[in-house]
Amino acid sequence: MAAAKLGLIAGGGGLPLSLAKHCQASGRPFFVIRLRGFADAVMEPFPGAEAGIAEMGRVFELLKREGCTAVCMAGLVKRPDFSALKPDLRGIRMLPGAIAAAAKGDDALLRYILGEFEREGFTIEGADAVAGDLPMGDGSLGRHTPTEAHAADIAQAIQVAEAMGALDIGQAAVAAGGVVLAVEAQEGTDHMLARTAELPAAIRGTREQPLGVLIKWPKPIQDRRIDLPVVGVKTLEGAAACGLAGVVVQAGAALVVDRTAVIAAADRLGLFVVGLPKP
Repeated sequence: MAAAKLGLIAGGGGLPLSLAKHCQASGRPFFVIRLRGFADAVMEPFPGAEAGIAEMGRVFELLKREGCTAVCMAGLVKRPDFSALKPDLRGIRMLPGAIAAAAKGDDALLRYILGEFEREGFTIEGADAVAGDLPMGDGSLGRHTPTEAHAADIAQAIQVAEAMGALDIGQAAVAAGGVVLAVEAQEGTDHMLARTAELPAAIRGTREQPLGVLIKWPKPIQDRRIDLPVVGVKTLEGAAACGLAGVVVQAGAALVVDRTAVIAAADRLGLFVVGLPKP
């Protein structure tokens, strides 16, 4: 049975490109909605159109006109300044509900948006359903693995990430030498790592003597069809710049973008990249 034509709602980062390439290679029909101000220029050659994040009438009309019956939302999209949005009529109708949902957290806002797509008759597919080779499995990528010396930091960072996730704050945490160095909030993982790199090297490690770990863990409350943690080469480069020893994600609940490049980067940078089952 032929796969439904996919509407790919593209934000920033490497995930939308990876999904578009997968659809192209597998012969699945797709159409890209490039979110203005977020989608990268590399998405422009694919069949698609640009739309603002509040132009929901335009988005729904484009997807229906193109015959898309399934939707996947992928990529980085920062929480908007609602007062600066320029919604169309459908967007205006959604705005009060979106503002109310956003007051409860990012996950609540995403669930509200998914619900609007479903009310328009679209099926929602997670990135892991679109490209089954993206999820991280149980075990290591590359030649490096964590040692017993990393176990306490891994356990601590997972505990913190789960607590933060339950409050709908973020998906990542950094721990080193028994100290929590950083937790992710609205700034995202890359900015959190940049902030961590500014801490004294004595508490975060160095490239020559790596110490801590980055944990990327799904929120216990989140809808896993959207916003699963993502690991790419940029993540590893940020972790290495902090003097960390490795990156740990939940097996089956995190996505690896360009796995071959990630493995090469992990080996080059001397980092372990590990998928662990949920405790």
